[in-house]
Amino acid sequence: MKFDLNKSIEILQQTPSVLEKFLGKLSDEWIYSNEGKETWSPYDIVGHLIHGEKTDWMPRLQIILRTSDNKNFEPFDRFAQFTESKGKSLELLLAEFRNLREKNLQTLKELNIRPDQLSMEGIHPVFGRVTLAQLLATWTVHDCNHIAQISRIMSFQYKEAVGPWIEFLAILNWERKKSM
Repeated sequence: MKFDLNKSIEILQQTPSVLEKFLGKLSDEWIYSNEGKETWSPYDIVGHLIHGEKTDWMPRLQIILRTSDNKNFEPFDRFAQFTESKGKSLELLLAEFRNLREKNLQTLKELNIRPDQLSMEGIHPVFGRVTLAQLLATWTVHDCNHIAQISRIMSFQYKEAVGPWIEFLAILNWERKKSM
């Protein structure tokens, strides 16, 4: 599928509801479990998404669109959620994510981005030149990636419990299938 801003907005506006429905009334064991040392829990992922709403997508979009010669992005702290979310309930994080996402999408829509602006560039600290279309497509896929990650983490909790059916559950065999 070719990038289409309206199609991206379809996904971006659904993510808060998806997370609220999927995680909203689950026990702590589901919310705080992970896949082992140095892996994230669903709680951590929601915090990460919040940090991205504050410091990544829209700030970088604004850098690309501005008229100044400085198009350099600030590095993104992929682990900021471990301090920023500390002491907050998942319910509070989900509400914060919804509010930030709604505000960001409203701002995005108000910008009335033209097709010719999608090729405008910013400078990523690792990748170098990136376009506005690439940033917006990445924002969309980033949401899908973390929704899939949450599903994988939660499935992992029953990896032993499924017994022989593990052979038919690709989500529990992703490391092995990834290398095939």
